Amino acid sequence: MSQPQPEEKPPARGSKLPLLLGLLLALALGGGGFYAVYSGMLFGTHGKEDPQVATVAPLPEIAFVPITPMVISLGSSANARHLRFTAQVEVAKPHESEVILLMPRILDVLNGYLRAVDVRDLEDPAALIRLRAQMLRRVQVVAGEGRVRDFLVTEFVLN
Repeated sequence: MSQPQPEEKPPARGSKLPLLLGLLLALALGGGGFYAVYSGMLFGTHGKEDPQVATVAPLPEIAFVPITPMVISLGSSANARHLRFTAQVEVAKPHESEVILLMPRILDVLNGYLRAVDVRDLEDPAALIRLRAQMLRRVQVVAGEGRVRDFLVTEFVLN
């Protein structure tokens, strides 16, 4: 015969107090951290000046002189038939009128350069940086040292 088995007691339930205290503490710390970051007390500029705003220098006296849009024929060997090109020249403000006066000469040198460039270079997307640097140097030579600061290509479309 079988012996009577003692009844097993269900495991004793632990107190929920540590769980509630942990949850309450986590909420309080999360809320405090949010407030500290949101108010600027932590990782912010609370009570001090923003160093990036304080050290920003005013823009130099510059002007942008537009170059008349150009359409350059590429020849029969190219996939595209024409290059539509527009740019602007960044100049020091006191030299703006001088560069405008030299614009026909600038157009001539750019037109001659773009016609002489190999069509494969025009079709290569990575070549635009090199072409821009070459055009900047040519414009600086035409305008004279110190007048032209930069050359900005605003449109370069092969069609």
